[in-house]
Formats: sequence, C-alpha cells, structure tokens
Amino acid sequence: MNLDRVLQVESVTKVYGKGDNKTEALRGISFDVLEGEFLGIMGASGSGKTTLLNCIATMIKPSSGRILLKGSDISSFRGTQLADYRGKEIGYLFQEFELLDNLTARENIILPLSLHGVTGKQAGGELQELASRMDIVDVLNKFPSQMSGGQKQRVAAARALISKPSIVLADEPTGALDSKNSKVLLDKLYAINKEQQKTIVMVTHDANAASYCSRILFIQDGRLFHELRKNVKTETRDSFYERIVTAIAQLGGGSANVL
Repeated sequence: MNLDRVLQVESVTKVYGKGDNKTEALRGISFDVLEGEFLGIMGASGSGKTTLLNCIATMIKPSSGRILLKGSDISSFRGTQLADYRGKEIGYLFQEFELLDNLTARENIILPLSLHGVTGKQAGGELQELASRMDIVDVLNKFPSQMSGGQKQRVAAARALISKPSIVLADEPTGALDSKNSKVLLDKLYAINKEQQKTIVMVTHDANAASYCSRILFIQDGRLFHELRKNVKTETRDSFYERIVTAIAQLGGGSANVL
C-alpha cells in the first residue's frame, strides 16, 4: 500500500539571536510524515521538539529549509491562504488546553469553524459525532471552569479535529493530565488515527504516550539522532513501550532526560 506524504520537513533550521547570543534550536532537520501516520517526537528539554512543532504550525518561521504540506511550501502562504492553513489544514492540541473561559465547550469546539463562517447549526452533525467519540456530550453546555482536566483536554481535542484537518499537531497533550485521563485521551486519539486514518504528530516526554505511536523520532540538540518504528502487524504496545524505554536509556542516560 502506497501512502502519500502529508508533510515534508526539509533541512529546517531555526536560529535565535546573533553572535555570542546565538542559539541554534534546529540544525537541519529532515523527515517525512505519511498519511495516516501517528508520529511521536521525543527529546530532552531544549532539544528543539516544540520549536519544530511550532514551525510546522507556522507559529514561528524557520531560519532556513522548507516545510511542505501536501506538496505546498507553507512559508509561501500569505493572507487568506495562511489563515486557511492554520484554520483548516492543521489542528493543534496544546498541553494546557487553551480553551476560552467565556465560551462553553460547544462554542470552544466550533470556534475554528466559526472563524471561517460556518455556523454551529451547520457543524451540528460533526460536533455531535466528535462529542460522542470524545465522551464529552454531557459537558457541551458547560464552561471550562465547570470541567475536569480530562474533559477540558478532550474538548480541546474535539476542537483540533472539528475542521477535519490534514494533520493534528499535539504538544505534550497528556502533560497536564493524570495517568487515568491520559490513557482515556490517548485511547481516543489512537482510535481516530486507526479508524479515520487521521495523521497525528505528537511531541511527548512520556514513553507510555509514545507507545501509542507507529514511529518515533528522537531529537537531540536540534538534530534527529534516532528513530524507532513499530511493527504494527505483530508488535504489541507493551513491547513497543519496552523498546522506547530501552532506547531512552541508551540514548539519553535514562528516562529522566527526556522532557
């Protein structure tokens, strides 16, 4: 089965500051993401993994190199094209939920569509399906202050998925959750990845979260330095988890280094 490349990252660098104050956050990173892939990105604190994700999201601009979504160079996007990319082609799942406190769960979820002229009524069917899948039907009319952390993150996940993006970017999505709610969220993201072939790129420090992925890239000092691929046909998640933990220990001197 030939899978299309959804995302191509080509020799991307990101440099902050100048002279003695220069910091190279990314140093020529290149990789592809295939359609339907669940890709994990791991690395020590300061390794560049969140910088990389933010370059893909166009929150920051690379110093050099190219990032292509479905063959189009995103650095060339301007105006409406850039707004469409951010609002329709990518969904972003933040560690700290980033819900608007003055909006209900329903309003938070459909916000990306509202910004592009789609009404709540038009989004009704998709909203209900996502709410059911994420087990948040009972909080749709509640405000974030009335929800648990797990509910907030599942609302945020529904918001990231509502526009049917080409790719979902998740930055430490379980970082603010306990182990029970982390498992609930990851099980649901995994199911969506498998059943809908939704492409997900997830930055994580957690080997257990990473074990849900089909492939993992390890970043060190702004460079890719290792890759693990899961044998999706024969390898269990527990077995992949053990390989991830072993790789972390060998590459970084223990799981505490992977932040």
